[in-house]
Amino acid sequence: MIFRNFINSLKPRQISGDLKGTDYFGNKYFEIPANPSVGKRLASRWFVPPEKDNFQQELPAEWESWLRHRRKEPPTEEEVMKNYALMQIKKQRAIEVDKKGGLPAPLVKGMETFPKRPEFELTPGKPKEEV
Repeated sequence: MIFRNFINSLKPRQISGDLKGTDYFGNKYFEIPANPSVGKRLASRWFVPPEKDNFQQELPAEWESWLRHRRKEPPTEEEVMKNYALMQIKKQRAIEVDKKGGLPAPLVKGMETFPKRPEFELTPGKPKEEV
């Protein structure tokens, strides 16, 4: 048995997976299916971003749940686009509600996603021009 495991470890493995889909950010999602006969219980799943070194970008919630094995089947393009349209409608309505209530402007992402609001000073005690 030990000898057989050693021989199996020398065999080439499947490095490229099957393309399962893409999202509206341009990410491509891949999977290598599980193989219980060799002790691999879960499928290997990963994504390749459009910019090869940028792994800090957003992922759609449907694809993230698939990557983390929270769902078995990858999301369909229709499901992702429907949820994207719903997300855009909610963002627009939130901006409209903020305008009606006189609340601050929508967040603008600053350094390392720290929220930055144009109507407040960034450093306490320093005027906006010095920052």
